[in-house]
Amino acid sequence: MLPTVNPDVETISKTAEEPPYRIIIHNDDVTPMDFVVYILRQIFLLDLQTAWDVMLLAHVSGAAYVQSCPKSEAEKRVNRAHFAAGLEGYPLHFSIEPE
Repeated sequence: MLPTVNPDVETISKTAEEPPYRIIIHNDDVTPMDFVVYILRQIFLLDLQTAWDVMLLAHVSGAAYVQSCPKSEAEKRVNRAHFAAGLEGYPLHFSIEPE
């Protein structure tokens, strides 16, 4: 006999099964700091102080950790950030790497 499926049981989403990836922001000498903070707040959902801290760390050290999330979500956010920066003509760049 086949087991019955209880529709009340919560299923695990695909993203919950994916390993976490780190999102890294890379410094450039063109993108304005306020635009970087805007992207960090709007796309990566960082609070204002954290966004400024991340932006300044990237500015000083060349790169900074932004956040970790499942690979598909990391790719989605990075693509949105690259698209938004491209619309404004900025070379803002993010990368992802496994944790």
